[in-house]
Amino acid sequence: MLSIGQRIANELNVQEWQVKAAVDLLDGGATVPFIARYRKEVTGTLDDAQLRTLEERLRYLRELEDRRKTILDSIREQDKLTEELAQQINTADTKARLEDLYLPYKPKRRTKAQIAKEAGLEPLADLLLGEPSRDPKETAAAFVNTDKDVATPEAALEGARAILVERFAENAELLGALRETYWQRGRLTSSVRDGKKTEGAKFADYFDFSEPLTKLPSHRILALFRGEKEEILDLRMEEDPASGEPNYVSLYEGRTALTFGIEDKGRPGDRWLMETVRWAWRTKLRFSIELDMKMRLWQAAEDEAVKVFAGNLRDLLLAAPAGTRPTLGLDPGYRTGVKVAVVDATGKVVATDTIYPHEPKRQWDESIASLARLCRLHKVELVAIGNGTASRETDKLAGELVSRHPDLKLTKIMVSEAGASVYSASAYASQELPDLDVSLRGAVSIARRLQDPLAELVKIDPKSIGVGQYQHDLAEYKLSRSLDAVVEDCVNAVGVDLNTASAPLLARVSGLGEWVAQNIVAHRDANGPFKTRKALTKVSGLGPKTFEQAAGFLRIPNGDDPLDASGVHPEAYPVVRRIIEATKSDIKVLIGNGGVLKKLSPESFTDEKFGVPTVKDILSELEKPGRDPRPEFKTATFMEGVEKIDDLKPGMMLEGVVTNVAAFGAFVDVGVHQDGLVHISALSDTFVKDPRSVVKPGDIVRVKVLEVDKARKRISLTMRMSDPVERKGGGRDDNHGSFQKPRPQNGDRKPPAQGHQASTGGALADALRRAGLNGAKDKSPRR
Repeated sequence: MLSIGQRIANELNVQEWQVKAAVDLLDGGATVPFIARYRKEVTGTLDDAQLRTLEERLRYLRELEDRRKTILDSIREQDKLTEELAQQINTADTKARLEDLYLPYKPKRRTKAQIAKEAGLEPLADLLLGEPSRDPKETAAAFVNTDKDVATPEAALEGARAILVERFAENAELLGALRETYWQRGRLTSSVRDGKKTEGAKFADYFDFSEPLTKLPSHRILALFRGEKEEILDLRMEEDPASGEPNYVSLYEGRTALTFGIEDKGRPGDRWLMETVRWAWRTKLRFSIELDMKMRLWQAAEDEAVKVFAGNLRDLLLAAPAGTRPTLGLDPGYRTGVKVAVVDATGKVVATDTIYPHEPKRQWDESIASLARLCRLHKVELVAIGNGTASRETDKLAGELVSRHPDLKLTKIMVSEAGASVYSASAYASQELPDLDVSLRGAVSIARRLQDPLAELVKIDPKSIGVGQYQHDLAEYKLSRSLDAVVEDCVNAVGVDLNTASAPLLARVSGLGEWVAQNIVAHRDANGPFKTRKALTKVSGLGPKTFEQAAGFLRIPNGDDPLDASGVHPEAYPVVRRIIEATKSDIKVLIGNGGVLKKLSPESFTDEKFGVPTVKDILSELEKPGRDPRPEFKTATFMEGVEKIDDLKPGMMLEGVVTNVAAFGAFVDVGVHQDGLVHISALSDTFVKDPRSVVKPGDIVRVKVLEVDKARKRISLTMRMSDPVERKGGGRDDNHGSFQKPRPQNGDRKPPAQGHQASTGGALADALRRAGLNGAKDKSPRR
């Protein structure tokens, strides 16, 4: 049996010592960003993606080991643990396999089989299974016992059947084989419930739908399950395309029969045994396996959805910052007005207002005059417009502001306001902006997220940012764990200004947490800005271990030590001193001097603790200290006169911003209050497996309108400008309005099973042949 370290090493295709080193660091309290950045020699340069996978697998395999121990202890207490069973349990490599092995020994309520065993009918079951030449009814007559409620041979046979059905259903090898066969051959079908067509119009693509289990993509699975949850769709499994044939014996029944040596040779007991097999499949095995199939579909879809959400969140957090420039934030609205906030270059609120340019007051000119006055007074450079209700009308207002006052040199940008309302009503917003009305806090957030998306978005629960698919259907713990890891990785990849960062941003720094982050802010407020990283050790609750984890990710621009503004960890400062001595230079001269640094050999500065990978990182940091990995800031321009879905026409060429990326394509904001969808097939002229390999949230793209469905508020776009405007054939792929090739109609599919006929030797042989089991020998011990 492979150890946990060996298994993870094989899965990651790395050495076992690398895994052990990473596990030791994680167990010692080190974070993934710290290990990936500052412990490269220890782990053999495992990167953050490998470490996140390692961390997740370590959690799963340790849970598996805990469950294995519990199961072994339980069976041992029952005095039923044999060497063979212990070996099977110890080599089980999944939780499903473990539970299959435990099933016969799992404490449960009294079943029909247990009652039959208590009535002394297990020997009858063994006789009928082991000697099919016996006549079942005659054999059962000897087991009639009125004292044990077995009044007739028929009652005895019913008890014996219950015992065998439970035996079949608890055979771990059989369960595993049937489960995998069903996965490969089964289909998931859906139909609309009576009277639900109008109410469930958004699920119209699934009113008559069928697809093999192995081909269902995650977004379709989630849509189908949501349709069932909302009582619009009926979902069912089709076990085998041939299940409606006359005298059909399913390959699942055939496999069950083969496992227990049951054959129809015309002997007296054969028919009864085959009926028992069929009964076991219908009443126990099929239900259990179909439930497993639904769980397997759900888990695969959920894992993919979490992955998509995490990827989109990463792209959003690492979107280009506009930088430290005075910004005007506009939170659009009609009746309640447009909320206005001005923040200075550091994000501090310097002015707020509410204007009413739209219906019903229509104070257009007055609003422009108010905005111009604020912009001139506070030297505003950027105008951030939230993309919610009344956004295009407010964008038009900002456009007139720019054109009427060219001397202000303003640049207007549409900004996603997802989660702004959540921030406005949060406890942190109340603490950060106590004197500001809740309605105005959204405008502040919109302005700040243009300046620095990462610094502002960390104040909001990642799930409220809305860049996932079917996120409300996903397991809370799984989604939160993944998104928290993304936020942590992004914050530490960029680095944090120790003297300006908010408590929520500091809390995401490696090793800190909320309590220490608040202590840092309190210390900063009481004693002024930090001059050195070393001064952090005076913060309450920030000990040596925490300092080690966090220091490298905290920046102090213009501090006492220039290195404190870089990503060089304080523990590596001696390496920098050796570099300074070797170059006969000064740190202030050396930093940013690529000409000198590129000539240096990393091998010349290694020692017992710091190897070539770390020295290379140090040289890169010295060349570009505190470099920001985020892209350069750019803006998109929406087409004039295109402000609502009615303004769109097929064939229009537009510029837009990618707002969300799902497994089936990308959503693009073209400025009409309704995002359009570029289906995965329309993202590129070449095959695209993952949409995120082509686009990511925040990208500015050129699209063409293919189709506009005003009734369903769906816009189909393409990034392939050669695509014809009208697509012939095809249907919608999911309830988001994507398109795909036509699916087979009902007439192309086999009808579902209408019930099984009595089995025959030929039908059983056919079933075994379909399963690839004809001629196989059964080696399973009978019980």
